[in-house]
Amino acid sequence: MPVVRLPDGTRRSYPAPVTVMDAARQIGSGLARAAVAGALNGQPVDTCTLIREDAELRILTVSDPQGLEVVRHSTAHLLGHAIKQLYPQVRMAIGPVIEDGFYYDVDYERPFTPDDLVELEQRMRELADSNYDVVRVEVEREQARQAFAERREDYKLEIIAGLPPGDTIALYHHQEYVDMCRGPHVPNTRHLRHFRLTRLAGAYWRGDSSRQMLQRIYGTAWPDRKSMEGYLHRLEEAERRDHRKLGARLDLFHFQPEAPGMVFWHPRGWTLFRLVEGYLRDLLGQHGYQEVSTPQLLDRSLWERSGHWDKFGTMIFSTTSEQRDYAVKPMNCPAHVQLFNQGLRSYRELPLRLAEFGVVHRNEPSGTLHGLLRARCFTQDDAHIFCTEEQLSGEIKALMELTFALYRDFGFEEIELAVSTRPGQSVGTDRQWQQAEQALLDVVRAGGLEWKLQPGEGAFYGPKIEFVLQDSLHRRWQCGTIQVDFSMPGLLGARYVAADGSRRVPVMVHRALLGSLERFIGILIEHYAGALPAWLSPVQAVVLPLAAARQGEAAEKLLVRLGQAGVRATVDLRNETIGYRIRQHELQRIPFLLIIGDRELESGTVSVRARGARDLGALSVERVISVLTEQAETG
Repeated sequence: MPVVRLPDGTRRSYPAPVTVMDAARQIGSGLARAAVAGALNGQPVDTCTLIREDAELRILTVSDPQGLEVVRHSTAHLLGHAIKQLYPQVRMAIGPVIEDGFYYDVDYERPFTPDDLVELEQRMRELADSNYDVVRVEVEREQARQAFAERREDYKLEIIAGLPPGDTIALYHHQEYVDMCRGPHVPNTRHLRHFRLTRLAGAYWRGDSSRQMLQRIYGTAWPDRKSMEGYLHRLEEAERRDHRKLGARLDLFHFQPEAPGMVFWHPRGWTLFRLVEGYLRDLLGQHGYQEVSTPQLLDRSLWERSGHWDKFGTMIFSTTSEQRDYAVKPMNCPAHVQLFNQGLRSYRELPLRLAEFGVVHRNEPSGTLHGLLRARCFTQDDAHIFCTEEQLSGEIKALMELTFALYRDFGFEEIELAVSTRPGQSVGTDRQWQQAEQALLDVVRAGGLEWKLQPGEGAFYGPKIEFVLQDSLHRRWQCGTIQVDFSMPGLLGARYVAADGSRRVPVMVHRALLGSLERFIGILIEHYAGALPAWLSPVQAVVLPLAAARQGEAAEKLLVRLGQAGVRATVDLRNETIGYRIRQHELQRIPFLLIIGDRELESGTVSVRARGARDLGALSVERVISVLTEQAETG
């Protein structure tokens, strides 16, 4: 006789095992109609699941985050149903849930087109409107294998072959279409109403570039029309803000096939890069960091000793010279240990904070490259702190305060924290990992900050704190990290002389505030839609004489005065109308336009037009310089 405890604390007893749906009906017919799944002791299950013993039960609806995930997963299966009806020769791979939606990877003889997406979405709606039941059937491994062998679904067969012995295999029947999944799924397609197919992409099977390139069909699903329309609007806005398009339009950078995943910075873009780098350099100088530089090539043996070769070997670019193998460095940490190892260090020198704007290379799969956001060559704002165990908590606390202040200066107020613990593949002892994880958790808890735990997501050498920024479109970007490492210094021979004269291994804190400067700049461009704060704008002002013949000399003199005051400015002497030139510079997101006509020339003033068509009126040259320098400092 199972006893079910509900979220409000009430208990219900049943004389025999009861399904989740039957339990929902007894609670209320309205809840049963809305039920998409259940949560037994916190684990999502199908509504057909039998409750055989005492349990906590929550009925999931589409308004519940777990329920919405079930709807999105079921919509991926609905897409699979539509695909097999319209294109029977397609071979199905996987269709998981992702943030805000789902995708399905498929293998087909020709590329799908946007017109195909329209047709697929229409068929999905027709299927959903038929309100058919989704039926879960648990089968033996051989039954599952035969079911997909008959359908010539090679990718499903490969998945089955890789399942551990004894795993439960569930087949979900969508009328004539059958898919394999852990579930749960909605009991009926009437719950699938607010969805849209959004785009096409390519993806290697199981992320392996040596395997078949599949076609990925993305979609989204929501609890109601308003939520979906809001999301689609954000997608359109994200497309408008795409840093790759803005990078070209604002003349910041470009990419080309001869250097995949490697950026060509234009003068204005490089100015932006140096502004971000300069801000960080000044900040680090104020916090006791010493800047260093290390070689691009290091002998393979060093990467083997540090553990990076085993972990990241496929991502490392390598070269050979005089029968020696070298790695083009994918990160800076082993090189910084070599700097620490120069001479015998004393505890009096600790903490030692070494920072480097280190250019690194990683052999990212071509299909994952995405402008500045995912590149093969990028610059890490990397630093490593060598300290004693007693100094560790203080260093972590100071790093967190520094990181929050940094993000606020760049205009990010919403910041989330996550603590990632030991992964399956790691180096170091259990005691070292426990000590490192506890150090991070103690600081996070003491700060009263909200955070989430990410079990098994740490680096192979230590646990980490991750900082996730939320941009103006409420998108989340993981940027900074703080990682505590008790292992690598010892593996690479780092020692210091302690107060008692003994030789000890220092604790090594890996930290990156922005992560990749290129990626962070891409995030900034999209966050501000290209309209960067004045202090970050490569060009802060443009001087516009109405007629170069009459006001050109005054414009050139103003340009010199602005440069002497530290304002980044240019002058536009083109023989075009003032309206045309103003419009062109507004499209370039220039913060200030300084206009000089006959009236301004006579009065010794400048008409100032701020970004957003704000007219600041006619100001004296001294006042113009004061306004611009103040804005350049505050943004």
